Amino acid sequence: SYEDAATLLGQLGDEAKLLAGGQSLIPLMKLRFANPAHLVDLNFIPDTSYIRRDGDSVRIGAMTRHAELEHSDIIAGIPIVHDCAAGIADVQVRNRGTIGGSVAEADPSGDWAATLLALDTDIHCAGPNGKRSVKMKDFILDAYTSVLAHDELITEVAVKVPPKQSGGAYLAFKRCAPVYASAAVAVQLTMDNGACRDAAIYLAAVGLTPVHASEAESALRGQRIDSSTIARAAEAARAAADPQPDMRGSAEYKRALVSGLVKRAIDIAARRARGERVEGGHIYA
Repeated sequence: SYEDAATLLGQLGDEAKLLAGGQSLIPLMKLRFANPAHLVDLNFIPDTSYIRRDGDSVRIGAMTRHAELEHSDIIAGIPIVHDCAAGIADVQVRNRGTIGGSVAEADPSGDWAATLLALDTDIHCAGPNGKRSVKMKDFILDAYTSVLAHDELITEVAVKVPPKQSGGAYLAFKRCAPVYASAAVAVQLTMDNGACRDAAIYLAAVGLTPVHASEAESALRGQRIDSSTIARAAEAARAAADPQPDMRGSAEYKRALVSGLVKRAIDIAARRARGERVEGGHIYA
């Protein structure tokens, strides 16, 4: 059980790591960036992989694979979540990696955090002191650092279903499928008679944690979605980005990507809110 795993973590100490899908941990071990003395394998715990509609929320078990989310009819009703799941790495990784492991890793270049932050998301956790629920906006503290104690783990991700006339999109720009994105954006809109009633915009891979582009959101709220409104929001998102130069591009290059991705994501999200079926997903160089 999850309780058994938490107990083991407490007994084994800081040299123990959890093994879920292994798609974050195993590469770090191969590069000798991680060298745990013990691995606590979660794959034999029953009933930890599921996608269930529960009232106005969708409950996702922590061990649910990205591929299961990609192909779920329930998740198809929340397009931004489908975009994220379907674009993660390649099919091998999607068949092994888990949503719980990805969120717990708090990788600045990961896909799930920005996507879940754009929605109303609760992270359910368990440890030796019992169970608790943490809002996604309070979960990540810094790069690779979350509120989880060493002997605590994620058990479930609960996403509130967006209201009617809502639409979202998650877009990432990559050189090729297996690598991390140079920049990525998550946009979720709620419309009202052609105007934007509410907006959530988060940026991934351009900061030590997902960047909340609040000024970009403000540029959309109460406005009709047209080219000028989208341009103002994109410029505000560009200003909010705080990227570091690396092998995936210079800081200015990544800011330019953010601007272009936000424009495209807003357009897709607005069209989906109107009921259109629009393809989203990742963009490859």
